[in-house]
Amino acid sequence: MKFFVEKIEKTYTRYGEEYTEVERRLRLDRIIICGVAAIVALGLIFTSFTVVGAGHTGVVSTFGQVSEDVLQEGFHFKAPWQKVTKMDNRIVKLEVSTEAFSSDLQTVNVNLAVNYRVDTAKSFSIVKNVGTNYEDVLITPAVNEVMKSIMASYTAEQSITNRNIISTALLDELNDKLSDSGIYVSDINIIDFDFSDVYVAAIESKQVAEQEKLRAKIEQEQLTMEKESESARRVIDAEAAAEVAKIEAEAAAYAGEKEAAANEKIAESLTRPLIEYYKIQQWDGKLPSVTGADTIITMDNEKSDESKEE
Repeated sequence: MKFFVEKIEKTYTRYGEEYTEVERRLRLDRIIICGVAAIVALGLIFTSFTVVGAGHTGVVSTFGQVSEDVLQEGFHFKAPWQKVTKMDNRIVKLEVSTEAFSSDLQTVNVNLAVNYRVDTAKSFSIVKNVGTNYEDVLITPAVNEVMKSIMASYTAEQSITNRNIISTALLDELNDKLSDSGIYVSDINIIDFDFSDVYVAAIESKQVAEQEKLRAKIEQEQLTMEKESESARRVIDAEAAAEVAKIEAEAAAYAGEKEAAANEKIAESLTRPLIEYYKIQQWDGKLPSVTGADTIITMDNEKSDESKEE
């Protein structure tokens, strides 16, 4: 027993100061307590402030009770027992894939890109009533419901040609459905319409048939145009020939009229002495010989000469 007492009462010397084993243990306990207290203090300090990033709001809850006063961007102090939920109020893109049926009962798989934002003033309401998984609870089900409703008004073929109309209708109806919850949809893009293989094959066959029909129509129109062109060319040739004949006839008539006028003028200018003059000018000096059954006078050159001698 004396051994243990002596061991406990053993003294230590440190920095010129003597202390017993009990004192040493007390000092170690104090150091540990101070260290723990420092750690707790630091923890309290670090949990007494929060930083809200740009484009975000902080929803404060105290023991589960959500406050309507949200924290704006920047540095904020809070009680250590308060929790701050960061809400992103910027425009966020959400891709949704849904299945709908057209009015002609075709299955249409639609891929959408939904751009939305959370209203700053209603961030606390969303955290309080929905939580942070509001995309799965509010937005995605609303997109599925509205898309099915709109697609039921169009055939599968119309859904392709009226994509912009469908996007606009979807945007309006989603805002009507989600705006009260504090979620606003700014834009919707239909990434893709996907149909069943049977319908796609039917569409391709229809397109091939329409292309063949169009090709036959074009060929028929081309043939008709060629025939019409040939007929028009013949008409033009006939009209040209008729015009030429008309011009030639008019020219011949004009020439005949001109010649007749010239002959008339010549006839008017002939007088009896002039006619006799022309006869003399054209006479070759021989008397005409008249023969026949009723010949009265026969004259030739010899008789003419004889008469001259007598």
